[in-house]
Amino acid sequence: MVATPTGGILTVMAHPDDAELWAGGTLAVHAATGVPVTIAVPGLNPTRRREAVAGARILGATPHLLDGITVDTVRDLLIGMQPDVVITHNPDDIHPDHQHAAQTLLTALPDVVISTGRPHAVYTCDSYHNLDRRGHPLYLPTLIDITPAWRTKITALAVHQSQPITEHFGPMAETLARLHGGRAGVRYAEAFAPVPVLGRLPTTPLALTEH
Repeated sequence: MVATPTGGILTVMAHPDDAELWAGGTLAVHAATGVPVTIAVPGLNPTRRREAVAGARILGATPHLLDGITVDTVRDLLIGMQPDVVITHNPDDIHPDHQHAAQTLLTALPDVVISTGRPHAVYTCDSYHNLDRRGHPLYLPTLIDITPAWRTKITALAVHQSQPITEHFGPMAETLARLHGGRAGVRYAEAFAPVPVLGRLPTTPLALTEH
């Protein structure tokens, strides 16, 4: 699929339900204000491809289906879309596919930023039960109040019927959202960590609260 320039927010995730699970409220909150939001995920499985498209549209985002996550596909995506902000997995995530997606994006990033000046900010998201692969809590100082978009997030997550949403991912999403909401003093929040872009941390975050 050919990328078109949007600015806005781009997520690069390993699986079709990852954006909804880890950043769905954040994406919906910003999409509701008119910020262009794009969700890029591998789309090789027909069932999961349909779910990815449906979930993205519920969030108010544009789905972008990748043939795979490689340095070349990610570099082409970033150059084509020139997003202001990118969200991806934490490279220390428990899941090896998440690690691969994050490391691939970080590998592609320097050349893209040098040639295009974008993205201006990159953030990594939460992981399973807020743990890294050594079992330690992730450091996620950037919090977004997703209370207004909570129902939208859960509705978008629920369309991924091929996954264990009801018995596993849905309850985990609520536990994490309440955990981070407690940190932010709101009902529900999502948490992220800023990533240096050519040695510089974001200076104009998306209405984020640092804790």
